[in-house]
Amino acid sequence: MRNLRSFLLLFAVMIFAIPSGLAQDYQADDVVGVWLNEDKDAHVEIFKRNDQYFGKLVFILNAIDEETGKPKLDKHNPDESLRSRPTLGIEMLTKFDYNGDNKWSGGKIYDAKKGKTYSCYMKFVEAEKLKIRGYVGVSLLGRTTYWTKINQ
Repeated sequence: MRNLRSFLLLFAVMIFAIPSGLAQDYQADDVVGVWLNEDKDAHVEIFKRNDQYFGKLVFILNAIDEETGKPKLDKHNPDESLRSRPTLGIEMLTKFDYNGDNKWSGGKIYDAKKGKTYSCYMKFVEAEKLKIRGYVGVSLLGRTTYWTKINQ
């Protein structure tokens, strides 16, 4: 009986100690930097402006339109006046707030490949890996992608 109690106590200590040892305390600005998207065809620079976080496309693997020989344009944008702007440099992440719980939320993400804008949140899953969840309405109805930080 004593061995069973000792085992259960040790087991309980391990269960509670492991998660706290693995958890990392992130700061709001830890999200700032350049990130490689999951498809490995674009880099997004996340930056801070007026206590909120934004992100713009700073590299696209195939930035030149094969048909025109010129930089790719935001041709799928629902706003016709924006369809002539180059895709490179588009601010695709807008108005994220850090909520103090390893999560940046309240923002929007623009998908230039589809011309759609979604509600979005970002959260670290590892020190150099960011979960990006875009959704319509509630976060259950959406898509998740993972970005990797580029060390510069």
